[in-house]
Amino acid sequence: MALKKEDIARKIADDCGFMKKEAVEILEKLLDIMKKSLISGERIMISGFGTWRVRSKRPRPGRNPWTGEHMVINARKSVTWNYSPVLKKVMNESGRGLRKQKQR
Repeated sequence: MALKKEDIARKIADDCGFMKKEAVEILEKLLDIMKKSLISGERIMISGFGTWRVRSKRPRPGRNPWTGEHMVINARKSVTWNYSPVLKKVMNESGRGLRKQKQR
């Protein structure tokens, strides 16, 4: 099951004592700040969690998988995310979502 924006807002409201409407506003403002930062080309780094950055991709040759027609894929920007070593360590210690190694 995916964690949705509504779930995050509810968790903020419950854990921090805000009304749900206030929690939604806080979450929306946070996401708006992040979007504007990425649009302006800034990196977003949250210590212990990860870093988002915008990468520019050049035009490149491609092929339409339906028709086989050769075409040029336009230049574009994409957002990449890298997790922090702290998050990686916590995830590996918890064992959630990862295959457990067989003990020998």
